Amino acid sequence: MAKTEIVVVGAGYSGIAATKMLSKKLKSNNDIHITLIDRHSYQTMMTELHEVAGGRVEPEAIQYDLQRLFCKRKNVSVVTDSVVNVDKEGKVVKTERGSYAFDYLVLAMGGEPNDFGTPGVKENGFTLWSMDDAIKIREHIEKTVTLASMEPDAEKRKAMLNFVVCGSGFTGIEMVGELIDWKDIIAKKNKLDPSEINLMVVEAAPTILNMLDRNDAGKAEKYLVKKGVKILKDTPIVEVAADHIVLKSGETIPTHTLIWTAGVKANSDAEEFEMESARAARLVANEYMQAKGYEDKGIYVIGDLVYFEEKENMPTPQIVQAAEQTGHCAAKNILAEINGTEKESYKGKYDGFMVSIGSKYAVACVFDKIHMSGFFAMLMKHIINLRYFFDIRSGYYMFQYIIHEFFRIGDERNIMRGHTSRNSNVLWSVPLRVFYGSVWLVEAMKKIVGNGKLFSPSTWFGEGSWFTDSVAFPFPWLQQAADATSGASAAEGAGDAVAAIADPVFGLSYAYGEEPMTVFKEMPGWFSKIMEFMMPNTEVALFMQKFMTIFEVALALAIIVGLFTWLANATTIVLVIMFCLSGMFYWVNIWFLFVAFALMNGSGRAFGLDKWVIPWIQRTVGKWWYGDVKSRYGENA
Repeated sequence: MAKTEIVVVGAGYSGIAATKMLSKKLKSNNDIHITLIDRHSYQTMMTELHEVAGGRVEPEAIQYDLQRLFCKRKNVSVVTDSVVNVDKEGKVVKTERGSYAFDYLVLAMGGEPNDFGTPGVKENGFTLWSMDDAIKIREHIEKTVTLASMEPDAEKRKAMLNFVVCGSGFTGIEMVGELIDWKDIIAKKNKLDPSEINLMVVEAAPTILNMLDRNDAGKAEKYLVKKGVKILKDTPIVEVAADHIVLKSGETIPTHTLIWTAGVKANSDAEEFEMESARAARLVANEYMQAKGYEDKGIYVIGDLVYFEEKENMPTPQIVQAAEQTGHCAAKNILAEINGTEKESYKGKYDGFMVSIGSKYAVACVFDKIHMSGFFAMLMKHIINLRYFFDIRSGYYMFQYIIHEFFRIGDERNIMRGHTSRNSNVLWSVPLRVFYGSVWLVEAMKKIVGNGKLFSPSTWFGEGSWFTDSVAFPFPWLQQAADATSGASAAEGAGDAVAAIADPVFGLSYAYGEEPMTVFKEMPGWFSKIMEFMMPNTEVALFMQKFMTIFEVALALAIIVGLFTWLANATTIVLVIMFCLSGMFYWVNIWFLFVAFALMNGSGRAFGLDKWVIPWIQRTVGKWWYGDVKSRYGENA
């Protein structure tokens, strides 16, 4: 029996959402296969394109390889190709390099910039709707500022250093926000006074950020003005030339850089499908996301491409939440068709809106009632982005996002103002690494040698060693009431003897004549219960103290030779905390914690095995888990 074929065209937010849901719900059905077609081999995080265009992050930071997203979904095939037409009657998707029969088709091709027919935009302006667009803007700005720094003509120089953004929606404001951050950096690089670089937002409407609450929009506008951005409202652009723009009033503004973000329309490739369209060329669908006129053909439309009026004259907004929700709606209804159950109507639920203005400031409204600005709004945006990776079940790209946004970003362009992203030479950590590992090794060897001699192995494992039949852990339930000679009782007795001489004194260094103070005099009750569960009797305790000793030796050697140093030092932090809670650790040694944190900076990459081992593991495990990533996917690639 032939398999039921589901074809999804477009790997944006909506296409990914639909494919993920379908593949999950159908993973146990071997009779259904899903094909995801996109012209690129990766998903672009469209909401972060401004970061690439504004020189904050590199392109790979917001590119998510489709192989890595779907490598464990055995019912999904990824194809890198461009769709040229859809045979709706024959139910075949035609691409540049092949064709794909379908039982169900999901069109998720997204949108593209809408220039509203304004003369010169295509020829002389820049749009921000793809990775290519972002890279072009970035390269153009860098080149233009460099040329301006060497331009002797004042008027030409001024025009070159005027950067204009048309449109005050989320994309436009986030773009100019990046330019605010980049302005001083690129000026310094080219030996320019930053005040020579002028930023401008031109908006045809009388207000900016019209999807936001007016108070939130006001905060954003106030911040922009404070940062020197000139905002022209109620000012349509009627022409774009190579070195100037013309406003409706007839005024001209000299500029070599016009970034057009004024509108969105449906992907123009969809025009070839000859399906009913509405405003901005979006394809009309019913409440189930079925394409109008082709409800019986299994064709669905989602994302920025779909036109469905939730209310009269109010189609689904072209935002990420709507894209994902329309994708889920279509997926649910395809499943309903397959299973013979009732379809679900689309009901949009939008939890709020947020817009970042550079790397350090944002405004947000969450759940239509919580209004934020500044640090917390920016933090919320990062949380929402991280939530996205959780939704698509990609721990790999969640980790990569954190690394790129918080730890590997330059020029202090992150929410922590660079405090988390300074790159230092780990070479200077090597002596500390060796010393710290040696301290752990010495302490572990004491537990092996006991009262014997270090360089005489035949004397090891005797009295005082953790490898005898005496319990070394000072836990009450392990004490033998009648046996005062047990290891734990002896240790307690010794402690009492010292205490009789001197009271414990708090200190972070040892002084002669003082008894160092333990971090905890006795175990907290909750920790005592955990330890009693883990070591309920003497036999288990004896095994654990031997095991812990061997483990500490291995841990120490790993730190010394620089092997798995992040994990090894993180483990020592856990052990120190456990020793503290057990009443077995002193304040004078609390530096263990802070040294371990310091050595988690990748100290094993300098004169350590991590320099070779970690990259090898990343390559080997990555290939095993994800397979080989390619520039093109599909049988005909």
